[in-house]
Amino acid sequence: MSDALDAAGPQAAWIARLWWISLWLCVAVFIGVMAALAWALWRARRAAATGDPGGNAPPGKDRALRVLVGSATLLSSVLLVGLLEVSVLTDRGLARLPRGDALSIRVTAHQWWWEMVYEDDRADHVFATANELVIPVGRPVVVTLEADDVIHSFWVPNLHGKKDLIPGRSTTIEFRADRAGRFVGRCAEFCGLQHAFMAYDVVALPPDRYAQWADHERAAAPEPRAADAVRGRELFLTGSCMLCHAVQGTSAQGRRGPDLTHFASRSHIGAGSIANSPQALARWIEDPQKLKPGANMPSHFLPADDLAALVAYLETLT
Repeated sequence: MSDALDAAGPQAAWIARLWWISLWLCVAVFIGVMAALAWALWRARRAAATGDPGGNAPPGKDRALRVLVGSATLLSSVLLVGLLEVSVLTDRGLARLPRGDALSIRVTAHQWWWEMVYEDDRADHVFATANELVIPVGRPVVVTLEADDVIHSFWVPNLHGKKDLIPGRSTTIEFRADRAGRFVGRCAEFCGLQHAFMAYDVVALPPDRYAQWADHERAAAPEPRAADAVRGRELFLTGSCMLCHAVQGTSAQGRRGPDLTHFASRSHIGAGSIANSPQALARWIEDPQKLKPGANMPSHFLPADDLAALVAYLETLT
């Protein structure tokens, strides 16, 4: 789990700077208010002990109190104006990211998973993945955000702030990763029963490794070689799996669920629900409702041999 305030890009750095300034400013004001309150209570207790209500303060003392209150009011106004100025500068800084040679990705939020389509002027260079956003270090990324059903919110705190995805509308968010790493993304808007399990990873790779990854993702699914994997592919293509899922290079071109062309290379199943392992995959296929109640994927109570063959095939989709 990454630190949400560990900025890995310029936008996140602006937001983190604003957060720290606001935090320490509020801490200073809180300490000042508590000190004034403690002083007032001390004076009230002292006045009660001496029998002096303090209603007739000497002129000099009364003037000093007026100056103190006036100075505190002026200081508060200056601090508020300063905080407003820092907020405006942060907003301008977020909008100043250079967009030359930007990578364009369209992200669609579903209940409850994320669809990522890497767009390109060449149709044969367009490809889709799910629940993992892989980007090159040092290159700006423009993400077009859409929602398929309800309001969601795209949030990768190490790279940028939150941006809502509203059905029927498209919006964009731009960011850049300045160092390699894996950063946690979350849906920050309650979107239904499995809101807590609507996660994704943003993986920032050096440019050469990203280019290799993108070339691999554009390729069709590898051909299975082992007998059980070949049988699993037949089960996949003749059963209900192909109605919802796509595997490039086969007749499976479903669009209701995630594209599975390179499914085995992903770290999680079900948008962060469980780790991607053969055992977890078998459990997911057999009864996804047990692992993620409310998910659109139905249960498949297959014979043990068929389930093992289907898992063997999906494990070849690297």
